[in-house]
Amino acid sequence: VQLVESGGGSVQAGGSLRLSCRISEFSPSKWCLAWFRQVPGKKREGVGFVDNFRGTGTSAYADSVRGRFTVSRGENNCWLQMNRLKPEDTAMYYCAAANEVCTSYYLRREDYFPYWGQGTQVTVFP
Repeated sequence: VQLVESGGGSVQAGGSLRLSCRISEFSPSKWCLAWFRQVPGKKREGVGFVDNFRGTGTSAYADSVRGRFTVSRGENNCWLQMNRLKPEDTAMYYCAAANEVCTSYYLRREDYFPYWGQGTQVTVFP
């Protein structure tokens, strides 16, 4: 399994960015794709996920981004659409995958995800 993020960059507060995660060799019957972020010196924080629970799927988001961020999946990609960005959204963003469905609980359990990308930096200026 390979996950490769792209799309990070610098943006002014209030702007938008769309992060992409290219997914290779990952086709389990159940799956969860999540985005985490990390600021130096702090614990990695779950941002949101999408899965295929009962075929139609579910999603959930951290309180800090709900209503502004959206996670979606295509055949070989996962995206994180980030709108109305704030300076506190500045972080390294990581894509993660698990061979099982998720609940919001797992946004606090990075050890639930065995597969990770290398990260892409997002910087939001005031």
